Amino acid sequence: MTALWGTPEKLQDLLCELVSWKSLTLTEGEVEFAYKLKEKLEELPYFQENPDHVHLSEVNWGRENVTALYKHPDAVDTVVLMSHYDTVHTSEYGDLEPLACSPYELAEAFKAVKDELDHYAQADLESGEYLFGRGTMDMKAGLALHMALIEKAATEGWPINLLLMSVPDEEVNSAGMRYGVAKLLDLEREFGLEYILFLNGEPVFAQKPGDTEHYLYTGSIGKIMPSAMFYGKETHVGEPLSGITSSYISTYLTHRMEWNENFKETEYGETTPLPVTLMMRDMKTHYSAQTPYRTSAMYNVFLMKKDAEEVFAQFEKVAIEAMEHCTRDYLAMCEREGIEPVGDIKVLRFQQLMDYAINKFGLDYINNALYDTMMHPEWDVREKSMHTVDILLINCQELTPACVLLYAPPFYPPVNSSEDELVKRCVEQVTANAKERFGLDIKQIHYFNGISDLSYVNYGDQQDSFVTYEKNTPVYGDSYSIPFHAMKELDAPVLNVGPFGKDAHKRTERLHIKNTFEEMPLLLEEMILSIPVKSRQ
Repeated sequence: MTALWGTPEKLQDLLCELVSWKSLTLTEGEVEFAYKLKEKLEELPYFQENPDHVHLSEVNWGRENVTALYKHPDAVDTVVLMSHYDTVHTSEYGDLEPLACSPYELAEAFKAVKDELDHYAQADLESGEYLFGRGTMDMKAGLALHMALIEKAATEGWPINLLLMSVPDEEVNSAGMRYGVAKLLDLEREFGLEYILFLNGEPVFAQKPGDTEHYLYTGSIGKIMPSAMFYGKETHVGEPLSGITSSYISTYLTHRMEWNENFKETEYGETTPLPVTLMMRDMKTHYSAQTPYRTSAMYNVFLMKKDAEEVFAQFEKVAIEAMEHCTRDYLAMCEREGIEPVGDIKVLRFQQLMDYAINKFGLDYINNALYDTMMHPEWDVREKSMHTVDILLINCQELTPACVLLYAPPFYPPVNSSEDELVKRCVEQVTANAKERFGLDIKQIHYFNGISDLSYVNYGDQQDSFVTYEKNTPVYGDSYSIPFHAMKELDAPVLNVGPFGKDAHKRTERLHIKNTFEEMPLLLEEMILSIPVKSRQ
């Protein structure tokens, strides 16, 4: 029987086909991709004989997760092959955007304008060793490799189960994986599986510009977004001292959050990037002579060990110090100008604001007041979060001026399996094999720095600090949620082994051909077959 994807050439053709199915996040192409992928998997004889082993499961907005199970009749142990099929958008390609998902045509077009590329990209283009295009690296190559593994396992009857799971929306809110946790538990029960490893296929991410080292990852960095709504006192610009602008208030906290080394973590000799402001905006919708009195800010914080409660308490401490400083400066100005101040700046957690509003108005009134915000079709979860705080403060202006602290989605809990014995065995097997067979040095990184869906398949927080997250995330339970309790049931370790590429999310995104289609298939196959498995008793 001729393998569909069993040679480097056929596997490369498969990837180019997957790339050509445009699946930009939150587009119709993302919706259609799942159906095309299911049909492609059903070309394999194994799934023609076992059609109930391929599933589509609903996520949201018409999007679907795709799962495909190779099940050995006597095997219990199961490796989950994880990938995402959505990609970021392509506007940065400019006039070449129509070719962004056509690797061969894009390469030819780049040759005509190679002076527009940096010298690294020019050299790789001229070498012919890379495939350029959106999704080649991040991360349809990982999906193609997993499809080839499923085919080979089914053809050769490997004594271990493989469950392919490819999801949408990883690039924005990871809805695919958050919804996928329940599907994983359902399949585990339905087919009598025992998950022993969650193996992601995200590509190698550079540790610094120009980095050409090859890595594998035994964990994935966490990300959380402590945020704030600053509410001042409005006035006319002709009477500036009759109020206080939210812009002025916001600068005090932003100055303290940006690059704040107290949020930095170091584990295994690796260090998180410093916090940075991801978004900051005045909530005025049109120009007027009224001063701005509502400003929102979101701060990115990376995590290795810290939990949601720990970060929020630290954020609250910084905010209190910032607002005390702001108040001192403001009162000094009032004294200098001989005016009556509008009041000290209060610091409130969102949970405190919500409790206050419910106590003042009753739950029904608050639910009705927030209904239009929660159902707004054009706002994303971050905009809904800020508008929720805005509505509550407009109805509770006796609390202002104020700085309300909250969490804005998304939240990626950190995950790490560096001390797991199976993971150690896999790392040793892959690194030794790569060196022996290909002269390839693969180094271990303990936290994948690209952020990944591995965050949702292993949750070790025993202190239930996620309650702080739930109560201080305004949209939680409505348009955003995380299955924390279900994640605790998925207690298998995590590992990320993927192909080498460069410039994810850039115009020059590209994938190394030999590494992807010759080296990685063999390394992944031999790693999986080296795993000691137990059979059904």
